This record gives sequence, structure tokens and C-alpha cells, in this order.
Amino acid sequence: MASTEAPRGLRAAAIIALIEGAALVAYGLYVLVQVARLGITGPAPVSSVQSVTLEIIIFLFLGAGLLVAGWGLWRVRRWGRAPAVLGQLLGLIVGVPLVGAVGSVERIAGIAVVIMSIGALVCLFLPSTTRALVEE
Repeated sequence: MASTEAPRGLRAAAIIALIEGAALVAYGLYVLVQVARLGITGPAPVSSVQSVTLEIIIFLFLGAGLLVAGWGLWRVRRWGRAPAVLGQLLGLIVGVPLVGAVGSVERIAGIAVVIMSIGALVCLFLPSTTRALVEE
């Protein structure tokens, strides 16, 4: 199937994965820049070189993975669905506890992540999406 013939659900899932991936990469780069500018700040138990390095690596790799998955979905490639589903499940694991957070910013972020993850999962398992990926 040519990429111009992709069903709307598949396009929507690809766009969501691309947005999430870009946001994760942007946050990883933001943390990197902040550490370079200000140094490592915050409570001692979570503010070590190792923990900040791991945080940056996790955000950059998860973001890059979602960008690749979104690109694969946009091009109607079957291999893009599995990493996209994994990314959405991780989004739910992170987003659901944030919905019950005390701070309003955290709560809004959690709601946004949950809505995007559920929307992407629904789109990824629509019959039209499955047909398009099987016919690839």
C-alpha cells in the first residue's frame, strides 16, 4: 500500500507517536542544556551525575524510538506498530499516576499523556490500520 493510501487511524497514530517522540527528545535536550548551564541541582539522592546522565539517555532514546516508530507508521510499515504500542503503554504507566498528582501542571500533563496514549492505541488497533499494515 502506498503511503498516500494510509487510513486516517494510521496517520493519527503516526502523528501522535511523532509528537510524543519530539517532546521526549526536546525534554532530554532541555535537561542536558540545564545541566550544562546550571550544573546538577536538586535533592542529593536523585541529583548525581549518574542519575542525570541516565535521565537524559532515557528521554533521548525513548524519544528517538517513538520518532522512528512514527516514521514507520507514516510510511505504512508493519514494524512501526510494535514500538509505537510499547511507547503508548509506557505513556499510560507514567500518565495514570500523574492524573492523581497534587500539582495542577503534573495533573494536566498526566491527562494529556493518557488521552494521547489511549487515542494512539485505539488508532493502532483499528481494523483499517491492521489491514493497511498486513497488506504492506
